[in-house]
Amino acid sequence: MPTITVRGHKSFECGVGNSLAYELTQAGIDISHHCGGKAQCTTCRVQFLSPEPPMRDPERAELESEQVIGQFRLACQIPVEEDMSVVILMPAAKMCWEPGPALEA
Repeated sequence: MPTITVRGHKSFECGVGNSLAYELTQAGIDISHHCGGKAQCTTCRVQFLSPEPPMRDPERAELESEQVIGQFRLACQIPVEEDMSVVILMPAAKMCWEPGPALEA
């Protein structure tokens, strides 16, 4: 089982295959996800402290369209397949908004 470490929060084990955003919310970590995991809002921003996993097409397209590629990654588009260490860049509480709709596994 992969371990996700979130700077300033905790480390936890999770299953393989779900999105990083889903696993973070299941672990009680405050992360924004306004579009519900569809790579449209860019609020689920994370920065990797561990090596970054490969970027998939929907994430790349959104980051390129916003001209922010290389600045952060979208947790909703990253499948958990190995250990990861991240920083949450836009926690909902800090941004003073609701996180977003429930995410599906």
